[in-house]
Formats: sequence, C-alpha cells, structure tokens
Amino acid sequence: MVSLASLYRWDAATCHRINAINRQRPFDRIFALASRLGDGAFWYGMMALMPVLYGLDGLAQSIVLALNGVLCTATYRWIKQSTSRPRPSAVYETLTLTVAPLDRFSFPSGHTLHAVSFTILICQAHPLLMWLLVPFTALVAMSRMVLGLHYPSDVLAGAAIGTMWALAAIAIAPWLVIP
Repeated sequence: MVSLASLYRWDAATCHRINAINRQRPFDRIFALASRLGDGAFWYGMMALMPVLYGLDGLAQSIVLALNGVLCTATYRWIKQSTSRPRPSAVYETLTLTVAPLDRFSFPSGHTLHAVSFTILICQAHPLLMWLLVPFTALVAMSRMVLGLHYPSDVLAGAAIGTMWALAAIAIAPWLVIP
C-alpha cells in the first residue's frame, strides 16, 4: 500500500522535475503567457465571443459558463482555505518562480479547475473548438507546475473538480450546452 508520505515525496519530486522546464527559453515565456491567459482573459473572451458566433444559443451557453465559473471559484476558494496547503515555491527554495501567485495556497489549482470545466462545456456544444481548447487547457495546467505554483496533485484535483462541475452543468441543463 502506498503511504501518504510516499505520495508527498512523489508530488514534490515531480514538481521539481516539471519546474526545471521553467529554466529553458522560450518555454518560460510560453507557460507564463498560458498562465496569464488562464487567469480569466481567455475565458472571458470566449464568453463574449459565443453570442456573436452562435446567437441566442451562444448567449445561453455563455450564461452557463459564467454560472459554472462562479461555482468553480467558490469551490476552489473554500477548499484552498480549508486545506491551507502552501505553494511549492513557498516550501522549496530550489524551485524557480517566474510569476507571482494570485493567493497563498496551492490546493487545488483554480486555473486548471476553470480551464477543464470551461473546455468540457464549450466542446460539448462546439466539438470543433476542441482543437484549440484542449491544447490550451493542457498548457494552462502544465504552466501551473512549470511556474512553481502548484504540485501535480493540485493540478489533478483541479481537473477532477472542474470535470465534476462541467458534468453537473450538462446533467442539470443539457439544453443550454448542447446545440
């Protein structure tokens, strides 16, 4: 059986290996940009563009995305404050930190949570956007570790919670997310 201590060791070691990418140009800039866009600008742009491209269906989908975003934010803030897990860069001085964290705590990754949730919802309604959204979401998730802001378990938990909220939205209001 795997112990909690061995999981922590794996999390820290993997975090260090992934963070090493941050020391290589131009990767540091690519991941910093993905992280910055994942702060919300990319998703707000998508929400604004959907009614323009898809009319009233796009407007309804944007409303679902906005409500989903509120639930995702409330969930990750509650979990972060409940667990109070420090960011890896606060624990390990050996990590390279190139962007300032948005808050003090690490678990779960809110960027990944939102990116996964929004990607699932948008791709459910518009599968052709998958070619753009899936790679962008992968970059956002990876950026959180490359930049020294999250452990792999933070990113995996964020992805799982984001998936849960997206599937809940699809189950509750399928007419709003399926064209």
